[in-house]
Amino acid sequence: MLKKFMGGGNKKPSKSDSADAVAVAGNNVVVNHASRGALPAPAPNPAGIGSGQPPPSGIMEVLPAFRDVPVGERQNLFLRKLQVCCFLLNFSDTLKNVREKEIKRQTLMELVEFIQSGCGKLSENCQEEMIRMISVNIFRCLPPASYENTGQEGTDPEEEEPSMDPAWPHLQLVYELLLRYVVSSDTDTKVAKRYIDHSFVLKLLDLFDTEDPREREYLKTILHRIYGKFMVHRPFIRKAINNIFYRFIYETERHSGIGELLEILGSIINGFALPMKEEHKLFLVRALLPLHKPKSLAMYQQQLSYCITQFVEKDFKLADTVIRGLLKYWPLTNCQKEVLFLGELEEVLEATQPGEFQRCMVPLFRQISRCLNSSHFQVAERALFLWNNEHIVSLIAQNRTVILPILFPALEKNISSHWNPAVHGLTMNVRKMFLEMDAEFFEQCQKQHAEEEAKAKDVEEQRELTWKRLADAAAQNGVDDMVTD
Repeated sequence: MLKKFMGGGNKKPSKSDSADAVAVAGNNVVVNHASRGALPAPAPNPAGIGSGQPPPSGIMEVLPAFRDVPVGERQNLFLRKLQVCCFLLNFSDTLKNVREKEIKRQTLMELVEFIQSGCGKLSENCQEEMIRMISVNIFRCLPPASYENTGQEGTDPEEEEPSMDPAWPHLQLVYELLLRYVVSSDTDTKVAKRYIDHSFVLKLLDLFDTEDPREREYLKTILHRIYGKFMVHRPFIRKAINNIFYRFIYETERHSGIGELLEILGSIINGFALPMKEEHKLFLVRALLPLHKPKSLAMYQQQLSYCITQFVEKDFKLADTVIRGLLKYWPLTNCQKEVLFLGELEEVLEATQPGEFQRCMVPLFRQISRCLNSSHFQVAERALFLWNNEHIVSLIAQNRTVILPILFPALEKNISSHWNPAVHGLTMNVRKMFLEMDAEFFEQCQKQHAEEEAKAKDVEEQRELTWKRLADAAAQNGVDDMVTD
C-alpha cells in the first residue's frame, strides 16, 4: 500500500492542480533573484518519498496521528507526513488553499512533537527525507529588498520597514522541526552530517539576508547549535561567515543579517582557546575591524563592539591592534558614527593594560583632541565622558606628561570659544582634573601654550604686515586691479 501511495507521487499533476498547490521534487526549489547570493545546484532525488508531487486528484491526504498507529508503523507514517509537508502553497492570497494550509500546519506540528517527544530514534532514511523536506520549504528565492523595489540607494536601512514573509506560520514550524532535530540527544552527528553538509550550511547562511527578523532569529539559533554540535563544520562556518562579511564590506554594503551573524561569532570568540590562533587574529584584522567602515554600522554596532571587546579580553596584547584599527576607520564627516566609535573605544580602553595603552596613546589622543573641538556637541560631549571612567582616568594619570600637552590646546579652545554650555562645563571639569593630577606640570603646559599662542600671533601679524607692504608697493606701481582685501 505504501509503495502504491509513493508511486502515485511521481505522476504529473494537472494544470489546475499545480496552479493551486505547488509541490517540488527534492531540493529543486531554488530560484535566485539577481540581488541575492547564488545557491548551489540542487541534488537529484532518486528516492520517490521526498518528491512531494500531489496525487492525481490534487487533494492533500489527511493522515492519522502518530498515537493512532502501532509503534512499528510510525516510521512509515513519518515518511508519509514528510511527503505531505513537501507541498508548497500560495500564501500571498489568504483565501487560497485554506484546507491544504491547515492540513500542512497540523502535520508540521505533529512532526515537531514527534521529534521533541523522543519516541524513537529515526532511521537514516527518515533523517534524509526530513532534511530534504526542510530544504524544499526553507531554501527559496528571497523577495527583493525594499530598496531594490524603490530604486532608492540612499535610504537609511534603520528607517526601512522589514518585509514579513506571509508564509511564516508554516516556515516557523519547519525551522522548529530542524532545531529540534539538531538539539536532540538522539541525533547522531556521524549520520546527520551526511545530510547537514557544507552545501546545506551555505544555503542556510544565504537565508540570513532575509528581511524578516523572525526568520533571522531562528537561523541564528540553528546555526549556533550546528556549530556547537558538528565540530567538523566549524572551520567551514567561520570561513563562510568571513566571505559574507567581505562581500558586505567591499561590494554591497547591504545585508540584513550582519547583526545576527555577529551574535553567533560573539559566542564563538568567547570559546577561543589561548594562545589564540593566527587564523583568529587575521579574522579580527581583516573582517571585524573593517566592519566599522559601512554606513549602516549602527544596525550592528552593539554586536560588533561585543566581538571586538571579547578579543581584547581574551588577549590583552590585541588592544593596540584594535585601537589603531578604530583610528584607521574613524569617520570624518559622520557625527553619529563618531559617537558610536567613542562608545566602543571606551569599552576597549576599559580592557586595555598600561603597556598596550602606551603603545597607541599618542595617535589615540590626537584623535580625541579633534573630537573635543568638534562643533557637533554630542561628539565633544561623548569624548569628555571618557573622563568619567576610573580605569581610563588612571591610564591618563600614569601618562599625563605625554597626554596633557596633546590635549591642552583643545581644552583651552573649548573654554574660550565652544558654543555649547554643557561642553564648556565638562571641559572645565576635565581641566580641573588635570590640574589636580599634577599642578606643576599643568602650569608648564599652560606656560608653553601661552608661548605658542604668542608665537602664532606674531607670525600672523608678520604675515598681515607683509601683505600690506605688497599691497602698498602694488598701489605705488599703478596696479589698481590687484586684490588687496
